Amino acid sequence: MKALVVYESMFGNTAEIARAVADGLATRYDVTLAEVREMPSADSADLLVVGAPTHAFSLSRPATRADAARQGEIRAGAAAVGVREYLDRSPRLDGLAVTAFDTRADKPMTGSAARKAMRRLRRLGCRPVAPVESFRVIGMTGPLATGELGRALRWAQSIAADVR
Repeated sequence: MKALVVYESMFGNTAEIARAVADGLATRYDVTLAEVREMPSADSADLLVVGAPTHAFSLSRPATRADAARQGEIRAGAAAVGVREYLDRSPRLDGLAVTAFDTRADKPMTGSAARKAMRRLRRLGCRPVAPVESFRVIGMTGPLATGELGRALRWAQSIAADVR
């Protein structure tokens, strides 16, 4: 079985979580890990996992990515395209197993990029197979909060064990 983990990452924190998720899924799946700017096709995937940072309580937009770039040094090409645009350009994905995760500031917050991504994935015909998950980042640019990489690995391992 094949899994595709697609992620957007400005400062590298979401990328670190995506790698841990890919490692966790690798116990059962042949995993492809791809940055969203590559616009990878989900055509041959049995499972799609989408990850994004939470910007302004939702998925990033060009303006919020530009604002993040003003806050600190971002990863090369990170401001060009995000999960929002990836899902906007996606064809229907009827029946594809999906879940999503996000990274967010380690403080009380109501919005979630993962919940927004999951709503968009459902509209594309996808089949949610696990609740979305949020992983905590200290401050705007990181680092990840203690224990979050291990938690991401365990979350993905549980998805790999449960999804058929």
